[in-house]
Amino acid sequence: MTGNLIADWWRSVDRWLLAAFVILLVGGVMLSFAASPPVAERIGLDPFHFVKRHALFLIPSAMVMFGASLLTPRGVRRASFIILIVSLVLMVAALFFGAEIKGARRWIDIGPLNIQPSEFMKPCFIVICAWLLAEKVKRADVPGNLYALILLLIVTALLVAQPDLGQTMLVSTSWGGLVFMAGLSWLWIMVLGGVGVVGAAGAYFVFPHVASRINRFWTGQGDTFQTDRAKEAILNGGWFGKGPGEGTVKRLLPDSHTDFAFSVLAEEFGIIACIALAAIFAFIVLRGLSVALKQRDPFVRLAISGLVFIFGLQSIINMSVNLQLMPAKGMTLPFISYGGSSMMAIALSAGFLLALTRKRAENRSYTDQLVQRTMVLHGA
Repeated sequence: MTGNLIADWWRSVDRWLLAAFVILLVGGVMLSFAASPPVAERIGLDPFHFVKRHALFLIPSAMVMFGASLLTPRGVRRASFIILIVSLVLMVAALFFGAEIKGARRWIDIGPLNIQPSEFMKPCFIVICAWLLAEKVKRADVPGNLYALILLLIVTALLVAQPDLGQTMLVSTSWGGLVFMAGLSWLWIMVLGGVGVVGAAGAYFVFPHVASRINRFWTGQGDTFQTDRAKEAILNGGWFGKGPGEGTVKRLLPDSHTDFAFSVLAEEFGIIACIALAAIFAFIVLRGLSVALKQRDPFVRLAISGLVFIFGLQSIINMSVNLQLMPAKGMTLPFISYGGSSMMAIALSAGFLLALTRKRAENRSYTDQLVQRTMVLHGA
């Protein structure tokens, strides 16, 4: 039975997407050998402390991705609903019982594990919003758009309370992309866009750390040590890099193993390697959108599009911060940056994406099904 299940999975899974995710998983562990030892030594830990922990999360992450990829679209929706509810409850609990780190309460201890619930919330939020918007497409009397908006307000309120403005921007922008793909009228898109601009302006005036980051980005004045070192590391690497373990600027980067792993990649393996990594992220997004366009089920189509959109947007934000194209956000690079919660949550997102893109009769476009029926009728 198990053999048949795995064989059926292997026949139906999108192997191109699977290969891209596996490359990122393995590449993240390899890069941790270059990016994390200086950080570990600086805080008095074993040089390979973060390498071991990153490798330790590799196996459960791969298991989560594989397990999620076995689900049916209905299973993805049900799993997302359960995980979303649990994540929201834990986000509320983190506000009261979580440890305060750098002025934010985003993490909560569950036994020996330190979890950031908002990371698991993101893919599940996208899937549930896709379902609500798809129900509106199927039945005009279902207020799916309203329910999706209410869910967005709940999620953003919790993120702002932490505060985590980077994730708030990521989730809100992804939600906007999702409702755009669902066919929301231009009037509502402009209204929601205006609300987003007002919210961003409000964050600038309400949260001092947001204003400080934006001011440093625009003026180049103040504490720009980390972003300056990131840019220096990229320039130091040149086209082909200094070689594995030969980077020097990375030793000055406080977050070289998390937010600025991309800069370490540039210094040691060169801009060519960075272009290759960006190409893998771009391939996942384009491949996902290409498959989504062929789907007949609006829920599957929207869920695939939303998942690759938030995946790609998070990647763009991280790389843009490293290149000083955006203010610092404190956002990880999917599968590459160190972080157990981030790695597990992205594995869950990848598993959902693999599950939704599997070749199933109900997932094929109407045209594909019509061609098959015609061939059967003519005895082909």
